[in-house]
Amino acid sequence: MKAAAKKKAAETQLEVCKGSLGVVETREFTFAEGPDPLKLESGETLGPITLAYETYGQLNAEKSNAILVLHALSGDAHAAGILKEESTPGWWNAMIGPGKPFDTDKYFVICSNVIGGCKGSTGPSSLNPQTGKPYGTDFPFITIADMVAAQRHLIDFLGIERLLCVAGGSMGGMQVLQWVASYPERVRSAIPIATALKHSPQQIAFNEVIRQSIMGDPAWRGGHYYESGQPERGLAVARMIGHITFMSDQSMEEKFSRKLKKGKGHFSFNFDPDFEVEGYLHYRGASFVKRFDANSYLYITKALDYFDLSGEKLIGGHAIDTRFLVLSFQSDWLYPSYQSQEIVRLLKRKQIDATYCELKSTYGHDAFLVETEGQGTLVSHFLERTYTGAVNGNGNGGGNGKHR
Repeated sequence: MKAAAKKKAAETQLEVCKGSLGVVETREFTFAEGPDPLKLESGETLGPITLAYETYGQLNAEKSNAILVLHALSGDAHAAGILKEESTPGWWNAMIGPGKPFDTDKYFVICSNVIGGCKGSTGPSSLNPQTGKPYGTDFPFITIADMVAAQRHLIDFLGIERLLCVAGGSMGGMQVLQWVASYPERVRSAIPIATALKHSPQQIAFNEVIRQSIMGDPAWRGGHYYESGQPERGLAVARMIGHITFMSDQSMEEKFSRKLKKGKGHFSFNFDPDFEVEGYLHYRGASFVKRFDANSYLYITKALDYFDLSGEKLIGGHAIDTRFLVLSFQSDWLYPSYQSQEIVRLLKRKQIDATYCELKSTYGHDAFLVETEGQGTLVSHFLERTYTGAVNGNGNGGGNGKHR
């Protein structure tokens, strides 16, 4: 990095650090080695498994203040603060830190990259110990339940018996629900945001088009492209499709309308991007291929489609005393509010303490990442009530490996 660029990065870093966690570190935890691999829902096994994770704040002596934050499809363990020699804050930096909704002066916040990912956790781009080469499509299919099972090993390693809260949006919200389904006794409260009990046919359809755009790129090579370079064109198109679903009609109108790209005073009358919205999508696609693995996108979207905790699958026959705060956003058409309302109805039928709020926003599905004011107030109050109940011994506050 040139001196001028380093100086600018340092200045940006200092600016980001103001009122935040400052510089943070990503760590790794490895487990499921040797004769005891992780048994997956598919019937296959996986091991050894490495999880990349970050922590913020301090775990108290009683280990009662731990919150697990769970990321969405293209997220990772870097949820808050900034990494050394980088200037980009974590994906939920506005929500996690001193005095913020997930207040690190009070809570110990954990975030890990899911298995199947490509940002430090074991996934298709990891080396297969049997071949010494990247797994590619030899990587076993994984589910949201497998992701949560792996996270449970991390929570065990950290010595935490019961989490004060699990929280996350989109795919993160699915993991929240899965934590309650798999380990209800270990979750004091849950905050699923902009998510669903299962994918609708439309949601599955979008994911299939995304997968086909990747697999249709000749550079995909059946998933074994690591020596030749990943299918950039197919992955870029996949991300472009995704970004259209993340926004709303109103947010796109406000951001782009029909404005032409800078420097263009008229139509080009060719297939080059003319409109600002086209240029934005091309930029998003091009930047995504630099940071994300195409095979991980395939595997994780498949895990999303397999997810189903409808009917009796979420609660089953066991009694739980987990409190819920369920949030949705009015303009979210990818995970519309009716899907969050289905979660609440199911919880209410089981007489589980559940609070629901649909927030006004024009940002579409992206709102859970950017609408921090109203969302933050609700989360802050919910956590305060839950934590007070835990400290006072009143249930949930008012409602029924190897480290390297």
